[in-house]
Amino acid sequence: MLKQSDPLDVLFAALADPSRRSMIDRLSRGSASVSELAAPLDMSLPAVQQHLNVLEASGIVSTRKVGRVRSCSLEPDVLNQAQQWIADRRTLWAHRLDRLGMFLTEDPSAVGIGKGETK
Repeated sequence: MLKQSDPLDVLFAALADPSRRSMIDRLSRGSASVSELAAPLDMSLPAVQQHLNVLEASGIVSTRKVGRVRSCSLEPDVLNQAQQWIADRRTLWAHRLDRLGMFLTEDPSAVGIGKGETK
């Protein structure tokens, strides 16, 4: 995996893989062992472990070992960072589109539509 310095880059890279998103979906219902996370996936246990390492590095998932069982938990606060970034972009673009709409309704000739013309 590429080395990324920005935590948001690492977060979105972790979310980019469908297998990791599947694990996150499962963990959103509660903690699970590595074996439980691996069960529905068509991959080896070492491959599942590699995906978990990426999720751990991003901070989305935390793990703890009790005896021989490694248990994984979701860290929802980290996902809130992605949600906030998306919300900020949505707000920015909503404002830009509102301003564009106001501009277009104030000056219809700006888009090349004169009297009697249609798109």
